[in-house]
Amino acid sequence: QVQLVESGGGLVQAGGSLRLSCEVSGSMSRINAMGWYRQASGKPRELVATVTLSGRTNYADSVKGRFTISRDNTKNTVYLQMNSLKSEDTAVYYCNVGADLRTYWGQGTQVTVSS
Repeated sequence: QVQLVESGGGLVQAGGSLRLSCEVSGSMSRINAMGWYRQASGKPRELVATVTLSGRTNYADSVKGRFTISRDNTKNTVYLQMNSLKSEDTAVYYCNVGADLRTYWGQGTQVTVSS
């Protein structure tokens, strides 16, 4: 069973920073792509950022230049450094990983940005 445990969410003022972490554990041979998605109230879930096994990154236009995704393969952990946060970044953030031809999701962590 594969488990994803997210941490680092919370309440922050606009312009502030937060760092999300997602640790993956369980029985799997190799983690491929890792990423973060978010879902604001009343809106569909959307891609925030992804990072491949080789380290190639991809970002939503709305977060480019403000967010940085990274991974530590020795710890099976993916991070999302979020700077210059805006009120529109308020959402539940979900970790997503691909492993052994399957996709796994974390339980989500709330990020609230006050203006």
